[in-house]
Amino acid sequence: MYQVKEAFYTLQGEGAQAGRASVFCRFSGCNLWSGREIDRASAKCTFCDTDFIGTNGINGGQFATASALANHIHALWPQSSSRATPYVVFTGGEPLLQLNAELVAALHRYGFEVAVETNGSLLPPPGIDWLCVSPKGTNPLAVTHGDELKLVYPQPDALPENFASLDFSHFFLQPMDRGSEPLNAQTVKSTTAYCMANPQWRLSLQTHKIAGFD
Repeated sequence: MYQVKEAFYTLQGEGAQAGRASVFCRFSGCNLWSGREIDRASAKCTFCDTDFIGTNGINGGQFATASALANHIHALWPQSSSRATPYVVFTGGEPLLQLNAELVAALHRYGFEVAVETNGSLLPPPGIDWLCVSPKGTNPLAVTHGDELKLVYPQPDALPENFASLDFSHFFLQPMDRGSEPLNAQTVKSTTAYCMANPQWRLSLQTHKIAGFD
């Protein structure tokens, strides 16, 4: 049974694939935080700005089989698009609690490229086409190679230099945004300064928030 908080067609908002048309599928649940404010202070990740509890978001629900969820995702992709490769981004919470090889294969049969954004604490199933790891604090990484490492910055216990030698094709720093608070201009400035001083890293801004799309 797959538990999906929400799923919708949009543009990828951040990282190396920013601006790309995507079906965005958010799984419910996380292994670093319950999602409840009462547990935030004691969580393994304390700065998450995402609601991943339940299945009550747009196009959310429970799906008994990989085929059923793949059909649901396929229906969200514009059927008039013949030249663009269908693209789905799985996120959470922590998507690798639920994403498995059966679902990846079902989406490949529809021609989708399958992307995942994970905290890196769990191993991914085979067949992922784009793997983005976003480390959280001191939580150990089970995934140390992939397409993209995207580090929310600053994290006092997760310094960029701790990850710079890992085997990723792209390295991004993304200014921390706590969701309920305005993005701090000083945070953006310090993130920009780090990238300029350490050009292995590129600046990632959440363009979906800047441009006003979800």
